[in-house]
Amino acid sequence: MNIAVVGTGYVGLVTGTCLAETGNTVICVDINEEKVKKMQAGIVPIYEPHLDVLFERNIKQGRLTFTTDLAAAIEKAKIIFLALPTPPGEDGSADLSYILGVANDLGKIIKDYKVIVDKSTVPVGTADKVREAVAKNAKVEFDIVSNPEFLREGFAVDDFLKPDRVVIGTSSEKARKTMEELYKPYVRQGNPIIFMDEKSAELTKYAANAFLATKITFMNEIANLCELLGADVDSVRIGIGSDDRIGKRFLFPGIGYGGSCFPKDVQALAKSAAEAKYDFKILDAVMDVNDKQKTIIIPRIKAHFNNDLKGKKIALWGLAFKPDTDDIREAPALYLIDELIEAGATVTAYDPEAMNNVQALKGNAITYAKDEYDALRDADALLIATEWGLFRTPDFDKVSGLLKNKVIFDGRNLYGIDQMKELGYTYYSIGRENVK
Repeated sequence: MNIAVVGTGYVGLVTGTCLAETGNTVICVDINEEKVKKMQAGIVPIYEPHLDVLFERNIKQGRLTFTTDLAAAIEKAKIIFLALPTPPGEDGSADLSYILGVANDLGKIIKDYKVIVDKSTVPVGTADKVREAVAKNAKVEFDIVSNPEFLREGFAVDDFLKPDRVVIGTSSEKARKTMEELYKPYVRQGNPIIFMDEKSAELTKYAANAFLATKITFMNEIANLCELLGADVDSVRIGIGSDDRIGKRFLFPGIGYGGSCFPKDVQALAKSAAEAKYDFKILDAVMDVNDKQKTIIIPRIKAHFNNDLKGKKIALWGLAFKPDTDDIREAPALYLIDELIEAGATVTAYDPEAMNNVQALKGNAITYAKDEYDALRDADALLIATEWGLFRTPDFDKVSGLLKNKVIFDGRNLYGIDQMKELGYTYYSIGRENVK
């Protein structure tokens, strides 16, 4: 099948590459000429495990190409995916200008029937707006489909190739058959393709992410309460996670969620609810708690150093909002850096993938280490913000030899309390006993 993917951000690039992997001919479109040239040369512009292998293979075999020419890209395409940014506005609403702008252009240039698919995360009612924008100038038949993505950064390739479910919103039987044919290779193990109306599909994506964000936030609240009551959040987590009505996933406490999806989607759903004159109290609480959770460890750092961080050097492990990605959008590490610098501390950071992105954003406000141990040299304490695998089992003898003081502030609960006691560390984590 011939497919065009408009937008080569995280969603668009994974979508286009994985669609090519099952034999489709895919053209990806982007207005950034420099980015397109790099992709044509085989350079993957984002870090995502396993994407580079599929990317290189499908370019080499001629199934995956890139262009800045929208008209040329969609000429032979049966399906056109819109994978464009929907950044939050100041009021929290999703900015649809990119999607509607392309929809308006498509109406002018399509010459035969197309299935136009909203792949971006968009508010309820967007399919109707896209349909209206295309119809203003279109002289041929077309259908609009809502097909939200459920890709976890760090696992996106597996999530696309072996999805738990595929959600498709369409009121057209013709579009339904086309989309079913497209996705059949990805659900051979029996996972469902779920068809529904467009508005329900749009809401399904927001509801899923908002629920997961709520689950994380609830666990963070429990962790904060554990500290006040003298309970251990790890025991509580295991106790409630064994109940299959609750499940084990998304119950790990820490310093809040970040990334491109949860913050934006919770905010956008709250805005949609407000526009419908519904007071969605849970979402307001989730956003408020998460904002505070990102820097909840800062008062502990200040208290440990008698409220004087001037001249203190903090080693920071992790900058990405989660492991296995270079994405720093709404990463708790960025908020921690700002608070530490404001208090007079200096920060030396290490992250396996995200340092270039942070340097582009913050310049030389912090120092960037060559590896995790280099960050520790003469530091007064270690602060952990991202749970990368290589941070889980460090050489603690080496760590203690490089730090001025054996002090760790762990925002991701990577280490056991008994282990830290045995090693003689002063250790602060989330929702557990402080080791001093």
